[in-house]
Amino acid sequence: QVRLVESGGGLVQAGGSLRLSCAASGRTFSSIAMGWFRQAPGKEREFVSGIRRDAGTIYADSVKGRFTISRDYAKNTVYLQMNSLKPEDTAVYSCAAKIGATNYYSWAEYDYWGQGTQVTVSS
Repeated sequence: QVRLVESGGGLVQAGGSLRLSCAASGRTFSSIAMGWFRQAPGKEREFVSGIRRDAGTIYADSVKGRFTISRDYAKNTVYLQMNSLKPEDTAVYSCAAKIGATNYYSWAEYDYWGQGTQVTVSS
């Protein structure tokens, strides 16, 4: 069992930055891959970014060059640094953990989920 707790959401103006954190517990951190997903009202959940067990990173095209995912093995925490935020980035952001090592883009492949944190970008 893996417990995930997100923090760092909030309200920011367009062009601003936020950093989301996701603290994991319950399983050896280096044995799990992590991902960030988001869901805006009336839209489907979408992949934002993933980080493999070896810290290799994956990004959705919509955030590439603006968002950076990283992981701190000492703190069992994954971060999502979001820069140059746009109003269309507004959503509930959730972190997720997966035991498997393939298909990071599909939310159905993830085994554990955090509660989500709201990110609102005003224009």
